[in-house]
Amino acid sequence: MEQRGRRLTDAFVAALELRKYLREGTAFCDALTDLDLQIETLEDAYPEWHPASYPFYGMLKLFIYLEVTGDSYRSLTRYPELADVFGLDQIPNESVISRTWRNRFDDDVRGYVTASAHCLVKEVHNENLSVPEVRPLEEVKQSSEETTDSAENTTEFSDDEIYRTTRLAREHGFGPFDSERAHNATYEDTQFFELQTFIGMVGCGTPQGAARFKFRRGKEYGPHGDTHLRAVKQFVPESLLDGFQQATERLLSAIQSESSFRRPVTVAIDITTIRYFGNVEGMPMVSGTKDGEGRAFKFATLSIVGWNIPLTLAVEPVRESSSWDENPLNRVHRVVRRLVRRAQEHVPIEMVLCDREFDSKAVYQTLSNLNVNYLIPKRIHSTERENIETMNEDGQEVAVESASVHVDHGSHAMQFLYVPSKKGGGTTVFATNLSVGSKEAETFCRRYSRRWQIENEYKSIKNDFLAKTSSKDYRVRLFYFVFAVLLHNIWRLTDFLLKAGIGGEMDYAPILTAGECVELVCSALIPPD
Repeated sequence: MEQRGRRLTDAFVAALELRKYLREGTAFCDALTDLDLQIETLEDAYPEWHPASYPFYGMLKLFIYLEVTGDSYRSLTRYPELADVFGLDQIPNESVISRTWRNRFDDDVRGYVTASAHCLVKEVHNENLSVPEVRPLEEVKQSSEETTDSAENTTEFSDDEIYRTTRLAREHGFGPFDSERAHNATYEDTQFFELQTFIGMVGCGTPQGAARFKFRRGKEYGPHGDTHLRAVKQFVPESLLDGFQQATERLLSAIQSESSFRRPVTVAIDITTIRYFGNVEGMPMVSGTKDGEGRAFKFATLSIVGWNIPLTLAVEPVRESSSWDENPLNRVHRVVRRLVRRAQEHVPIEMVLCDREFDSKAVYQTLSNLNVNYLIPKRIHSTERENIETMNEDGQEVAVESASVHVDHGSHAMQFLYVPSKKGGGTTVFATNLSVGSKEAETFCRRYSRRWQIENEYKSIKNDFLAKTSSKDYRVRLFYFVFAVLLHNIWRLTDFLLKAGIGGEMDYAPILTAGECVELVCSALIPPD
């Protein structure tokens, strides 16, 4: 399962790398020429002594080209200049191409080619990239449907496989957390975790959830609601976040993070709110909401976006200054620094996406100091409005303005990109520390659309995994949120492993629903004696 998962991941990484080149305006053949394929999981069926005159690596690129374009073997032989694209001395004849696919490539290699090529075709059409060589999307969809129908008859996963996979994910997620309660305690920590999962699944408060859990599992199995809350309060915030850090590392190790995230990833940082309706006196972690009317706990997260396994890598409580406390002014760049540093312990980061709430020179410089690129929409002030008016007068839709950041903790060169807005016309301004030309600016800013995934994650975390509570104790609030994020990660890891197990396509949409995963974690997987 792990080998298959790595092979499919390598295939999708190749597709995403090609997409990156195409977004930048590189011609498809040039992009394929420069593409560096990871083929450690693939085997050449021809032995070393075989007289084949065409290298395995070059033939692999040739078949990716054929699967992306939909060209026939015969049509390929009409373009001898393509040999350089594949790294071959010449284009092989139809017989050699046919024998290579049937005899030299085994099922794993053919699956690698198909998965990578079809992923790229879908991405090109989904993003409306101008790549004339790419085949129609319907051809890929029909092929995928035929493959799925075949797979359903031969490789569909069983309930036992789901249970085993979910147990593996759960053990990776729960293992690092320790309440440091006495060893002779009546209940194991895992039983509290199962109860917490159950409360989130049924959407009720702790007392009612504990009672229903006992009814389902037996009077002696689960703790009372008050016992549960006392145990939750044993998790000191610092140790809880450290446990989440360790759990993330173990979850990534289950999918061989060195292969899945060998190349730098794009991440999104955002802040979500959990509404609070009680008295705010003596509640320093409660903040005001944007509308000025509500009150809420706030949590910042950093998540992988744009990849086949969206995981939240870091969580950070947000403590803001409010009229009812003496908190210092919130310095959001410090939150960003802690999030990115934690995430960098797990994966290399190429790009950070944030919303306008993070539009500040301090955040720009913090990200620059951490050696990551950023793309952040800028608030529109008088200077930006004047620039936009000038663009309109000159008939310009895109403009690039060079600038620099100078703050106490450093300086760096950056740019403001003025591009057409995707929401109702007008112009949007983005800040980035990458050097982007006016011709590439609009395409480059499309990367920001990946950030929508973190919004979907918040919806799932709150609706599918977050247990209800009216507790004023911040330790309870933090535990509930961090645990909900952990369950979301367990769900996504389980889904990834199941897809790898059946050779499924590694797209964003899950094949295992959040509700099914929660049900398995809290109900079907009783810890071994």
